[in-house]
This record gives sequence, C-alpha cells and structure tokens, in this order.
Amino acid sequence: MTQPEGFVDSKLPNAVCKLNRSLYGLKQAPRAWFDTLKMFLLSLGFTRSVSDSSLFFRKDKGSLLLILVYVDDILLTGDDSKAVNHVISLLGKQFALKTMGEVNYFLGLEASRTPHGSIFLKQSKYLKDLLTKTKFEGCKPTSTPMAVNLKLALGDSAALADPSSYRSTMGALQYLTLTRPDISFAVNKLSQFLHNPTINHWQAVKHLLRYLKGTSHLGLEFKPSQRLLLAGYSDSDYVGNIDDRKSTSGSCQFLGDCLVSWFSKKQNCVSLSTAEAEYISAAFCCTQLLWMKQTLADYKCSFENVPIFCDNISAINIAQNAVHHNRTKHIEIRHHFLRDCVSKRKIEISFVPSQDQLADIFTKPLSSETFSSIRARLGIMHIE
Repeated sequence: MTQPEGFVDSKLPNAVCKLNRSLYGLKQAPRAWFDTLKMFLLSLGFTRSVSDSSLFFRKDKGSLLLILVYVDDILLTGDDSKAVNHVISLLGKQFALKTMGEVNYFLGLEASRTPHGSIFLKQSKYLKDLLTKTKFEGCKPTSTPMAVNLKLALGDSAALADPSSYRSTMGALQYLTLTRPDISFAVNKLSQFLHNPTINHWQAVKHLLRYLKGTSHLGLEFKPSQRLLLAGYSDSDYVGNIDDRKSTSGSCQFLGDCLVSWFSKKQNCVSLSTAEAEYISAAFCCTQLLWMKQTLADYKCSFENVPIFCDNISAINIAQNAVHHNRTKHIEIRHHFLRDCVSKRKIEISFVPSQDQLADIFTKPLSSETFSSIRARLGIMHIE
C-alpha cells in the first residue's frame, strides 16, 4: 500500500509498504473500500447524493437508477431493467460480485410484493430469533407495547442484579424499529435507563416483548400513490419525563400515502409551556422534512409549502408570527428556524384535530383502541 499521509519516508518517498496482514477487518478497510466503489460508480456517470452519502443515482434518457451502499452490501434499482442489468454486469467485471436477484432479505429486513404493486417490509425472522433468545416465544400476548398509566423513573425499584440482558434486549429492539414504528416510543423510553435498569424497567420490557409476540406478523406497507405529496405530523408530550421534566417529541413523515420516516425522542431542554414543547417538536419535524426535500430534489422532485400538521394552535401562532415576543424569547434560537422556513414558504404549519394526530403514537402510551387505529393509519399491517 502507499505510505500514509504524514508518515512518508523522506529517504524513500516513492516506496510502498509491504503488508504483513490483510487490511480487511481493520478500521480503515471500509473507508478504502467505499472510496474505490465510489470512484467506479462516478466513472459510470452516477452522482453521489448530497443529503445521503451512501446513495448514488443516475438519470439517463428519462430513466432513473439508484444504488444504495451499506459496506459491501448493495441495493440497485431503477425503472429500466436493461440499464440495471448493464450496471450489474459492469460491477461484476470490476469486483467479485454475487448477484442475489430480486431483493427479499436484506440486513434482517424481509421484503415481499403484493399483486396490487405494494412492497411489504417486516422483520419476522429477526423478531422470532429475539423472542427465542429472551425465552418469550410462548408468552401471553398483550394489545399495546406499554401500559397506559405507566410512569417510569430512575431508581423507582430495586436495581437489576445483571443488567446485561436488559441492555442486549434493548439494543435488539432498537433495530426492530426500522419496520415497527408502533414500538418507537416504548423503545425510546426504556432506552433511557440503560445505565441503571431496575426491576420495574425490566417488567416494562417484558410487557413490550409480549406485545411483539402477538404482533410478530406485522410490517410496514409501501403502496403506490396517486399523488406524490410530502407531509409531516408533529406532536409532543409536555413534561412527560418524571426525572428531569423534559418533554417528548414525536414526528412522522409521509411521501404520498406511505410512512417513510418517524422518530420519538426526549427534548434537550425543559419547556415552560405546552405551546413551547409543541413548537420545538415541530422544529424537529421541519429539519427532517427539509432533508427529505433535499434528497428528492436530486430526482427533480420539488415541493413548496410542505405541510406540518400540529394540534396546538398556540405553537402554530408562534411559527407564523415574525415578531419575537417576551413569551418566546427564552426559546433556543436554533428552534426559531421553523419560523424562518414558514416565512419563506418552504414549510406550512397547519392545524389538525387531536383525534387525527398520527404522531400521538410516538409521544405517550395510548389505549388499545386508539393505538390500533393510529397503527393501521400509519400503514403497519399484516399482509399474507
């Protein structure tokens, strides 16, 4: 290999280093491999996405090709089968390539197609292995991932003698949220106690596993949409954390009729009012929508006045009012960029009734009826 920058031998500047062992497995191996693949794809006319460094695209004579890279696993798709096969053949000549055909399993994600043209993503096998590992394959199911009135706090009961099982289970559940948005709030809440889990926290994890046992067949549906619209829902649970009184932000984003992004997270600062908590949550949603707009702009898809649906009128008024009043001057400046995006007509914040607020599922435990209704509207369902 070439001599590393900063460690070039002044007496032998043109010499190379002889490797005593393979670079594969070392920290610099993924970077070197990605640079090699990137340069080859750029030579084929692909462009690297500005918003996602692992995504490459090429528009040629009306057709669109997309390549998504995860280390040495590659997904290739496009609307021209001949162009797709041609790129595969070129990759095969340059690299040792194993073509897996139409994707049905990728990094633990199971993909299937319906006769109506929908794509269905789930992690049934991954979940089954998790339930077997935790010895919950024969447990009694529950209807919700978390009890409605459950209030968890630090040190609310005796500490677990061996917290390693709690931590490993939560790590596995975090990956499961890739296709199960319905457990995002529960996973986010329980992950806040990884450093010192208690018996009550472990009981809540077992409740979550029982819910997953009864819903292991569920997954996320991506169906064709008549109109390509971008929209987001934003909500918050005011001072929902018992320990530090911080609020929880929840948000989800739709492209057409499909849920494509979501999150549930504790806010970084303490809010002084419900309106402030909702305003900060809407700002988080705005950042995600702007990133999605930038990504879609690579494919010549432009959106103006992207709506954010919020169920708090006061938060909407703060976002639409260009004057900084005394009641809002304490809010961190970084959250006020939402107001700037609204004034520039990049984002439009609109009111939605609480019963139609889909982001509610990401901020608090819900009753079984409300939870099931929102879950279905998010596109989380069972498809044979």
